[in-house]
Amino acid sequence: MWKIIVLCTIVGLAAAQKATFKNYKVFRIIPTTEAQVEILREFQEVSDGFSFWEAPSYVNKQADLMVAPHKLPEFYDAMAQVNIPYQICIDDVQELIEETTSLSRSRTFDFTSYHTLDVIYKRLDELAAEHPNKVQVVVGGKTYEGRQIKGVKVSFKANNPGIFVEGGIHAREWISPATVMFILEQLLTSKDADVRALAESHDWYIFPSFNPDGYVYTHTKNRLWRKTRKPYSVLCYGSDPNRNWDYRWRTGGASSNPCDETYAGSAPFSDIETKSLSEYIKSISDKFYAYISFHSYSQLLMFPYGHTREHLENHDELLAIGSKSIAALKKRYGTEYVTGNIAETIYIATGSTVDYVKGVLRKPISYTYELRDRGRYGFLLPPDQIIPTGEETMDSLVALFKEAKARGYPKNI
Repeated sequence: MWKIIVLCTIVGLAAAQKATFKNYKVFRIIPTTEAQVEILREFQEVSDGFSFWEAPSYVNKQADLMVAPHKLPEFYDAMAQVNIPYQICIDDVQELIEETTSLSRSRTFDFTSYHTLDVIYKRLDELAAEHPNKVQVVVGGKTYEGRQIKGVKVSFKANNPGIFVEGGIHAREWISPATVMFILEQLLTSKDADVRALAESHDWYIFPSFNPDGYVYTHTKNRLWRKTRKPYSVLCYGSDPNRNWDYRWRTGGASSNPCDETYAGSAPFSDIETKSLSEYIKSISDKFYAYISFHSYSQLLMFPYGHTREHLENHDELLAIGSKSIAALKKRYGTEYVTGNIAETIYIATGSTVDYVKGVLRKPISYTYELRDRGRYGFLLPPDQIIPTGEETMDSLVALFKEAKARGYPKNI
């Protein structure tokens, strides 16, 4: 019994402390052979001191690895033995965390800093009060810790076709909820003719945070937390909510280990967040034809599927629409994106929202944005990049839906 008490005390103390990443470094590694890719994948099996920000996938494709100070000698030795090229992207992760969160204290919503869940939710309520005939607060689901998954429906006139926008499913990707909120404000207030046409010709279902418990945890305990907060074992919390959806669940690119960051959960929809959200999305599935998910980082615009590199269903059409979208995105600031299907463009990944919406609900337009940047800051993008990220992303959405319309969408839903 005393061992159980001691263990619980240790766990409790660990939970009470705020994670620090002093002298943690992030390395960009570019494997040049399949053997080197496999060696990098072995690091994924080591939970102590190694954490991939961008997982190894293919030859000549970058992988970003965060290494704890006590693991640096082991990392350097491994790289030297197999001669894998690498460079330091972030010299001290904690310093960058402090720099990029120092402005995130305001109780007033703006786009010059990252905000807490309470401030974001308060802004949704304010927008509903400011635009009572256009904005309605909706609750799409609930969380393990009892929070609402709050969003808004924006509608300028009855019987518009719908677009569903999802942000923040991975908690540490703060630029995602910020960009979703920027898009929401643009839809309501922009005077640009193209934005107005897009806004007013659709109903919008917009959710800035699909993982509220995890997002709150990144503000209070661990800035780099990714998953939900449901306990799956004594020491391991959360599943990856973008691996927990019931389409090709855990058939590749997802883990069965509860301690891993890509843990797919104990079963499809084993987390209340994904279960309740899936029920809400099904309940309005006759109202929307397009689904857009926002992540970071890598500057990619991807579409299903994540389980195979085969070009299925309307692959060529989605590629053409994606190409127009990233060309429009580049015009404002020169930001370069790559488009393609998930498995080819980034890595095999199953159980995601966009695959579920495409594969189960049969929605033809389903995309994932991996927003700025390409690794200089990774998940710790400075807040002065919120507005330019939002602006160029809005440009790309205008182009995306113009091209979709030119190709006959929305068709019957």
